[in-house]
Amino acid sequence: MPKEINGTRYYATSEVCKEVGISRPTLFRWLKRGILDKLHRDRRGWRVFTDDDLGKIRTEATRIEVEHTPQRKRNARLHD
Repeated sequence: MPKEINGTRYYATSEVCKEVGISRPTLFRWLKRGILDKLHRDRRGWRVFTDDDLGKIRTEATRIEVEHTPQRKRNARLHD
């Protein structure tokens, strides 16, 4: 359950992972890659995430990359 501090809602790492449907290692890999501008930590030094952070992580989780194949390879597959 998120905690509200000074009017801002903060989520624990496990809550973010569950909400977005990703594993902790995936989240940490994305954080190393820099998908968030800044990290928030609680008094224990644990990462906490805002609603804005959650939105950015969700965007990353639902991102789709399209890879275009050269025309001749695609045509060859059509004739198989």
